[in-house]
Amino acid sequence: MRVIVGALLAVTLFGCQAAQDETPAPPETATESGLTVFTGGTIYTGIGAETAEAVTIDANGRIVAVSPPTSMDWDESEVTLIDLDGAVMFPGFVDGHAHLLGIGQRELTLNLESTASIGELITRIEAEVHGAPAGQVVFGRGWIETGWPEGRMPTAADLDAVSPDHPVILTRADGHALVANTAALTAAGITDDTPDVDGGKIERDAAGKATGILIDNAMGQAFALMAAPSPDDINRMLLVGGEAYVSRGWTGIHNMSVQPDHAASLEQLDVAGQMPLRLHNAYDEAGFEIAASRAHETDTITNRSVKVYMDGALGSRGALLIEPYSDRPDTSGLSLMEPDALTTLMARAEDADVQLAMHAIGDLANRRILETFEAGEHDAGNRWRIEHTQILHPDDIARVGALGLIASMQPSHAIGDLKFAPDRLGPNRLSGAYAWQSLLDTGAVIVGGSDAPVEVGTPQIEFYAAVARKDLEGFSTDDWHPEQALTRQQALALFTSAPAYAAFMEDELGTIEVGKLADFTVFDRDLMTIPEAEILQAETVMTVVHGEIVFARD
Repeated sequence: MRVIVGALLAVTLFGCQAAQDETPAPPETATESGLTVFTGGTIYTGIGAETAEAVTIDANGRIVAVSPPTSMDWDESEVTLIDLDGAVMFPGFVDGHAHLLGIGQRELTLNLESTASIGELITRIEAEVHGAPAGQVVFGRGWIETGWPEGRMPTAADLDAVSPDHPVILTRADGHALVANTAALTAAGITDDTPDVDGGKIERDAAGKATGILIDNAMGQAFALMAAPSPDDINRMLLVGGEAYVSRGWTGIHNMSVQPDHAASLEQLDVAGQMPLRLHNAYDEAGFEIAASRAHETDTITNRSVKVYMDGALGSRGALLIEPYSDRPDTSGLSLMEPDALTTLMARAEDADVQLAMHAIGDLANRRILETFEAGEHDAGNRWRIEHTQILHPDDIARVGALGLIASMQPSHAIGDLKFAPDRLGPNRLSGAYAWQSLLDTGAVIVGGSDAPVEVGTPQIEFYAAVARKDLEGFSTDDWHPEQALTRQQALALFTSAPAYAAFMEDELGTIEVGKLADFTVFDRDLMTIPEAEILQAETVMTVVHGEIVFARD
């Protein structure tokens, strides 16, 4: 990992003030002893409401003392002091569900987040197409039609008006749907008569004409038009994603849907000191053997998980529901893995000691996991996870914790979905939607994440969403079950101790205690006490991974 120390830090030796215009030395090289003390701010240990005055780490990146610094018997001339200057330190915040490659890709390609209408989308595509070589595919991601004045998704006809010749492929924010123009549909061989594939849907209008919207597995034909990224492209995306994430205050991510041929690249980047994040990787099913053998691991990379999909997403109506969609009674969503296949996979994973991360958003998809787990009498010690656990039938909420399954949930999904979930589900099913407090009350472990690049992916937004259960402007409704909001301590656990447990690393991470690894996140204000709206204004001051300062704000 690379050490990045910004000018904000006041780094001194006890008894010797460093000159203000000097570049501070990295902690591991500043003194012969290698001991470093972080002090001068509020330090939350993550153990209840406990705070500390100082934390001391050794040259191996482990915590050797927690408040006060005089409790250690040392030669004060050999200890490096990191002055927090009033900032607030927490155990390292971990994004419990994100896609590192996609985060980097978002930073490097056309980002359609915050596009406010179909009209604005068309204007942006027109600018992107202008001057592009003939036939070049225009790709972007991040649009979401929620709140658009047109009240609908974009169509091929919308895009054709400004790009009749260049193929255009634009992925919805959730990654489970895209819109393609006619040039892209034609190049992909998709016509009005093309049949739907298993687990996918080509949306059609009342006359049976393909609209340009492709859902889940139907997206593959369009994606085939895009040139596969080179190894250098992939490395760049991974590195850019890693740099972006530590700058936001994340010390690690549970990296979902990793392609098996990226395992060696991630290992090489980390060994070369270029990957600043701690990674707990969950591979596509094709990477099962990597997870079984724990290949390509390093001191900050673990490979023991496999990610599979039970259904699609709620926004694109691919989430698998027990009853039909309230706003589209002709569909109940898509099944991407049938129970028989899940039964076989669970048996194989348990035999190989592989952790399963199972995407399930709809109440039927979640119920199928619960029923298959129960029927197979699987061990809670497997720490298998349900990714999203987004919509549960009320009868199924208590079953998650009772079975020892981990609910991997993204608070920002609730405040984003707030605009359309009532239409999709109707009022009665909302009681089991994003049911954080109910799950905790019944004994489930909840891991907090963002699902970036589906969402923005900052600790501040996710923490705010968990405790406020309102959108970013402070809006909510009584129907959105404000009783499901979390306390500050519960929210902190979602991003610290719970991800550590879900990664089988609770003895190493998740709290600031002697003997644990030094992963810290430092903000400029106290997330535990400030008004909830002010949480969104908090800025990341410093990110420390394995004892190394991998980001510091200038």
